[in-house]
Amino acid sequence: MKAFRVSQKFVLKVVTFLAATAAVAWLDFPVFNAPRDLADYSENTLFSSFSGRSPKTLDPQVSYSSDETVYTYHIYETLYTYHYLKRPYELVPRLAQSMPQIEYLDQRGRPLFQKDAPKAVKTRLTIPIKKGVFFAPHPAFAVDHEGKPLYFSLSPDVIDRIESPLDLPVKGTRELTAEDFVFGMKRLADPRIVSPVLSLMTQYIPGLAKLSAELTQALQKAPTASLDLRDYSLEGVKALDAHTLEIEIKGYYPPFINWLAMTFFAPVPWEALAFYDNPLLVQKSISLATWPVGTGPYQLTRSIQNREHVLSRNPNYRLNPYPCEASENENPALLASCGKPLPFIDRIVMTMEKAGTSVSAKFLEGYYDSPQATRLDVGQGYVVSAQDSEEKAKLYTERQLKFPKSVEASSWYVGFNWNDPVVGKGRTKEEARRNRLLRQAISIAIDWEEFIAIFEKGQGEAAQGVLPPGLIGFDPNGRTAFNPVVYAKSADGCLTRKAVTVAKALMVEAGYPQGRDAKTGKPLVLNFDWQGTAAGSKAFLDWMRRQFAKIDIQLEIRATDYNRFQDKMRQGAAQIFYWGWLADYPDAENFLFLLYGPNAKAATTGAGENAANYVNPRYDTLFETFQAAQSAIEKSRIIDEMTAIVQEDAPWSFGYFPTSIGAVHHWVGNVKPTQMIRHHLEYWTIDPKERMTYIRTYNRPLLWPLVLVLGGIGFFASAAYRRLKTNDRHFREVKS
Repeated sequence: MKAFRVSQKFVLKVVTFLAATAAVAWLDFPVFNAPRDLADYSENTLFSSFSGRSPKTLDPQVSYSSDETVYTYHIYETLYTYHYLKRPYELVPRLAQSMPQIEYLDQRGRPLFQKDAPKAVKTRLTIPIKKGVFFAPHPAFAVDHEGKPLYFSLSPDVIDRIESPLDLPVKGTRELTAEDFVFGMKRLADPRIVSPVLSLMTQYIPGLAKLSAELTQALQKAPTASLDLRDYSLEGVKALDAHTLEIEIKGYYPPFINWLAMTFFAPVPWEALAFYDNPLLVQKSISLATWPVGTGPYQLTRSIQNREHVLSRNPNYRLNPYPCEASENENPALLASCGKPLPFIDRIVMTMEKAGTSVSAKFLEGYYDSPQATRLDVGQGYVVSAQDSEEKAKLYTERQLKFPKSVEASSWYVGFNWNDPVVGKGRTKEEARRNRLLRQAISIAIDWEEFIAIFEKGQGEAAQGVLPPGLIGFDPNGRTAFNPVVYAKSADGCLTRKAVTVAKALMVEAGYPQGRDAKTGKPLVLNFDWQGTAAGSKAFLDWMRRQFAKIDIQLEIRATDYNRFQDKMRQGAAQIFYWGWLADYPDAENFLFLLYGPNAKAATTGAGENAANYVNPRYDTLFETFQAAQSAIEKSRIIDEMTAIVQEDAPWSFGYFPTSIGAVHHWVGNVKPTQMIRHHLEYWTIDPKERMTYIRTYNRPLLWPLVLVLGGIGFFASAAYRRLKTNDRHFREVKS
């Protein structure tokens, strides 16, 4: 029976091995579905995603898209920012040592009293800059033993070997000075980069238009020459000393200080431009637009286009404490980090995801701390799912997901290109009237209440004009809250969208009965430019086609990726488009300027934010009057008239104001949704230990099949053992 004993031992070894394997798997349960090395999740790193494409540009004087701000506002710092825990928003110093000293001056440069400030010919801001602020390590600052730059002239073979400027072995730094702000503001006039605020800022910074003309002329004379902006002056902006900045602007414009909280006015070191001034680097997409150089809490350390971008803690970041004050009704938990040094998180990893379902799955599995940490509407779908499904509500509660809400100034709208012959201004009075009636008909036909119910599940409010509720100047009883062109108001004040029959009557009056040109008989076909190519857009685009079909208009969809869409908008090549706006600062001006004529995108080669290219002389005059107004009553009166003008002209179908809802896991702390503070992630905290516990709990391997197999093997092994033992006993009895 030697053979039997060998078989028995073999079976027992197999069973023991499988049992031990199962035990180890159950106790240590390796996670097999992690999208990256599991050890990464034990680090102090925030994981999130982005969709569409990588940022188009991270140049601080150019970037003006919400998907870029997570990088620009964490890498660059501005003179001022908004208090993280106070509402209404309070402007506070960031790189400035204190709030500016402001003087209002008359024609002869004499100071005016505050009551006479609106009469000012010039406003002077004197701003002290913090000392001891250093740029993040970068080869642009590297020097040899003689103090000469190491990398301003790179040979082709060196450039061939690097994928990032940080691949170069030597890095350096230097202290921030007031001259870096002057240099950054000069870049607003640089025709090589096309800043979107150039047209607006030329109205206030005296020498900006002159500098733009000088730089343009210099480039025309020598297109390939390198321009050193230090050789040019900018009237109205100067460094009084190493840590004092002086800015003089035309007239009286109080909102100007809000612009100093934006990266358009961020400091840029001249060394960075000198380093990147190499055509071979540009060919490899190594430039200020792709590898920024700033003083902020983070620096870009990894960047793979349309795949992944990583922000890492800036080792040169100064001591900057978490705030210890908050609004009276603030959650006390948000003050637990009072006085602790920022930032709390070591790394921010942003990974591209093409499918929303993949993002959601990884979020629920714990691999994303937030689906998209930069978006204020990312929690919308989860909240809606919880409302519609008890199972989802239970799941989200069980997994302790958090969906913080915030009311922020933002809007989405359908715009009409004012330069288009069919939906635009029109070349004659008759054309202008015809086109206006067409735009009004479309505005009635697009049922934004239905859109909010279907796509936002009621989380939003149909817009009556440009200005969102909650901003100073919004009148709940005035035109800002009631658009008589699109809505009818009942005796009790309720608003109802006008019937489609009204829209069809406007179509007839415009010369398009039943959607055909009354003169030619041709069907009216309009083009709708859409910023995306994902399959998830289909439901929205089908819905939009149905809105136009209500009034017999055929809608052709022209879908492109977001970068191409932006290019078309800059060129004024779109006919009808869908776009949104997040306020830059909490003032009505930041919405009203979206329809200010001199800000037209096409007229400024993309330097303005009037995407519809709308021009109305009366509106423009009122806007300029509004900017100089001091009295809240006067401002409200002007806003009301401006609103009435654009309601009648209908350059937009005004769309809706969304509710802002974030989405994070319970181990993410200090989360307060905000669109004004775009460096918000430096305030967040992560508990990696809790995250790992969650990941191991909710991503256990499915072991019951293995247990079932082991049980089967054990059963048959036991039966075989008993059978063989019985046979052995019988054999011995027979032999004896």
